[in-house]
Amino acid sequence: MRVYLCEKPSQGKDIARVLGAKQRGTGCYNGPGVVVTWCIGHLIEAAPPEAYGEQYKRWSIEQLPILPERWRSEVKASTAAQFKVVKQLLGQASELVIATDADREGEMIAREIIELCGYRGSIQRLWLSALNDASIRKALGALKPSNETLPLYYSALARSRADWLIGMNLSRLFTVLGRQAGYQDVLSVGRVQTPTLRLVVGRDREIARFVSVPFWSVEVQLSHIGNSFTANWMPPHATTDTAGRCLAQRTAQQAVSKIGGAREAQVLSVETERVREVAPLPFDLSTLQEVCSRQFGLDVQETLDIAQALYETHKATTYPRSDSGYLPESMLAEVPTVLDAMLASDPGLRPLFDQLDRTQRSRAWNDAKVTAHHGIIPTLEPTNLSAMSEKERAVYGLIRSHYLAQFLPHHEFDRTVATLSAGGQTLQATGKQVAVLGWHRALINSGPGTPGGADDEPAQRSQILPPLSEGTHCQVGSVDLKALKTLPPKPFTQGELIKAMKGVAKLVTDPRLKQKLKETTGIGTEATRANIINGLLSRSFLIKKGRSVRASEAAFTLIDAVPAAIADPGTTAIWEQALDMIESGQLTLDTFIAKQSAWITQLIQQYSGTTLAIRIPEGPACPLCGGATRQRTGKTGPFWSCNRYPDCKGTVAIESSSGKRAAPRKRRTAPRAS
Repeated sequence: MRVYLCEKPSQGKDIARVLGAKQRGTGCYNGPGVVVTWCIGHLIEAAPPEAYGEQYKRWSIEQLPILPERWRSEVKASTAAQFKVVKQLLGQASELVIATDADREGEMIAREIIELCGYRGSIQRLWLSALNDASIRKALGALKPSNETLPLYYSALARSRADWLIGMNLSRLFTVLGRQAGYQDVLSVGRVQTPTLRLVVGRDREIARFVSVPFWSVEVQLSHIGNSFTANWMPPHATTDTAGRCLAQRTAQQAVSKIGGAREAQVLSVETERVREVAPLPFDLSTLQEVCSRQFGLDVQETLDIAQALYETHKATTYPRSDSGYLPESMLAEVPTVLDAMLASDPGLRPLFDQLDRTQRSRAWNDAKVTAHHGIIPTLEPTNLSAMSEKERAVYGLIRSHYLAQFLPHHEFDRTVATLSAGGQTLQATGKQVAVLGWHRALINSGPGTPGGADDEPAQRSQILPPLSEGTHCQVGSVDLKALKTLPPKPFTQGELIKAMKGVAKLVTDPRLKQKLKETTGIGTEATRANIINGLLSRSFLIKKGRSVRASEAAFTLIDAVPAAIADPGTTAIWEQALDMIESGQLTLDTFIAKQSAWITQLIQQYSGTTLAIRIPEGPACPLCGGATRQRTGKTGPFWSCNRYPDCKGTVAIESSSGKRAAPRKRRTAPRAS
């Protein structure tokens, strides 16, 4: 019997349909000689410290470091029933096909089950990038041998165990130190979450330290042969800062007087440049999250959930957790099928399709730049747009538009810069005129239900200059002096934080580590970044303020206290180098973990005597006992809770500051580290 082990029930259902396994069983589908079963994400998880000894149920510095000699894993209680089904089927299988997601994490999900169940039979690997029937059939006809993807498992296991060592040991260390300072919640530390938190802390400190500086600009309205346009005064270099802003109010006022006294401005020079912009690549997940945050105000997790639904539920797009926007050259043969499916799904695209060059090969098709996954694109079969929610249609519209852009011409425009003189003062006017709309047409028509589509479309903010040449005279109209102030950096939105995590290489000075972070697209993965941000929010290290996220007081204290290497994104680069070596057979899993264990031991010795100084916000009095309260975070957000919890269960809602009773909350005993 051949067993197919999938990652999710929906994935199992799709593969079973193609295999003809139509009989539904308990946690599986049965067919002639085949059974399709599934995990529910991770059925197995690394055992917590208390599994290695009763003494670890109490958190204390004396017990650290915790370094397992023989690593243990255990079945998750919430999915124990499905694990039992999978174990029973593996016991009956003569062949096994791993059909989990095609990445490092998917490999680990399957292999950890295989190890725990003791399966020793034949193994093959199904490598899927889309769940539509045509893609599944194609992948079923090209199964990979087990050994080809096994190194991904060792690499994932190395990352998981090293994350465990950091998370469990340093979270316990700093939580105990925090409690000694009066902070009662968990101070969670992790290889990815702590550098991410450092990004927000750093930005918030930039904002706090920022000192606004006044500056002045002069805007001049000019006209020529009946066409009005705007020029800006170019202040003398001696009066400007590095950004070219005038810091001398008197100089600006004098310029206004001189320009206003002149009746004409004479053109000194005109330069026009034809600019050609290539189409953007299809989306990777992080870029999709950035754009959806900026355009639609979606949280990064919401975008991921929508992209997952487009992949799993609607079969409208390919695998969403991709870190590459490039496409395999072999997929060029599928272009006609994909385009025909898109048009069948939305006949309203016909005017745009009439302008596509289906034979055009853009830079997106490049085997050398495709990673384990390719860019997110529409699938080979029509989709039912009416079955999608408004947000799903909007996100699908973006994905679709970036694919269609590959078959349209470059976007071309003429950028003109005119330099003028009026009253002895230098002015500059910039104009832009679109020559070829090109691929922008796909973004503008990215619907259905999509509010816009062109990212920060410059043509909407630019002007078209009248015909100008050297010596041309223009009439001077109004002259406006504007008193302005420099603005602080903006707080991170979730989308901008994803972008910063992805581009964190710019913060690293070592050229080798910088390059590694570029190759691995920063800290975290496409699959984990949203979870990292959500975890920091749930632990109240990050706080939502409108569309922005800000660091809490505890976050500032933690970043100042933790070892610099833990908050340094360069550490992730070093790890990724090691994980690559494990995948290629140059480094063993045991050697890597031994080095991490020695490092953790050194950090525990170095920081166990640290004294934390945490400013704990003062809350209202407990409505039940009158005692002090402190801020906690629950499923519905932050609230004030009695310091005597769980003996006293008084709470105060932060929004209204009115007392209310709440059901007892289970105190978290072990942090989730990553």
